Amino acid sequence: MDVSRGLRRGFRPREMHKAICSDCGKECEVPFKPTEGRPVYCRDCWEKRRRR
Repeated sequence: MDVSRGLRRGFRPREMHKAICSDCGKECEVPFKPTEGRPVYCRDCWEKRRRR
């Protein structure tokens, strides 16, 4: 099962949405539709924040 690419057994692939990381400014893709006013983080920045 390859969850990192949005593939889950028995389910269709997740729809990915383009976003700009709130920390580093890189373009990234997230498995949810970004909401204005809420931060979005790329994989690297999410990992850094998660470890805090």
